[in-house]
Amino acid sequence: MDAPMNPEPLLAEELLLLLLDDETGAAEAATYSEYLFGGAHLTELALGGHLETREGEGWFAQAKVHPVEHLAPPADPLLRTAYDKVAEKPRSAHTLVYVVGARSRAALLDRLVERGLVRREKDKVLGLFPRTRHPATDSTHEDEVRRAIDAVLLDGAEPDERTGALVSLLHAVGEAQKVSSRKDVPARDVRRRAKEVAESGGWAPDAVRDAVQGTQAAIATSIAAAGVAAAGSS
Repeated sequence: MDAPMNPEPLLAEELLLLLLDDETGAAEAATYSEYLFGGAHLTELALGGHLETREGEGWFAQAKVHPVEHLAPPADPLLRTAYDKVAEKPRSAHTLVYVVGARSRAALLDRLVERGLVRREKDKVLGLFPRTRHPATDSTHEDEVRRAIDAVLLDGAEPDERTGALVSLLHAVGEAQKVSSRKDVPARDVRRRAKEVAESGGWAPDAVRDAVQGTQAAIATSIAAAGVAAAGSS
């Protein structure tokens, strides 16, 4: 019997909700979703105490991500899949954000549909090209998450664990200023506050802060590298 998904959406699901346009069902950040959602899964595992980073040996060795083996693996099937990837062998966070996130967007969308938060609509652009969109069906949870993010980014509130993680992940992909429900604050101020939250890491337990911040740095580095590669091939 398959393990049930978490009763509440995962960080990756909440990020996707925030980045989907409620009306059109189109998504922001589609080009680097693998890095973002992989990073979200790793962050969730770190906050749950399921992984840690250990310094490598030698002058040029990178820190590696390891599972915390005395804890039972997470029950949620998506998190369990991510955990199993971590447990295969020690890898850098830079490698894992893609390995864990690869092809995860479709599974996350399926879960949002199953939860009744979005619906799946299929049509054709110009009557020729198939397109699938996911407009909002029930925005109650998304609105709650957005209000919590607004309180941190716009009102200076101290974030709890999950809100701090969401803000930091959004900062890593340069999207923090796009998810606010208010537009009366300059985007540069929102970005500055998101950077403060991400760099302070005060919302994360000391024992997992390195893993969380290492994951977010890996997302930003991976996106930058992908952008350079794309520019070089054009």
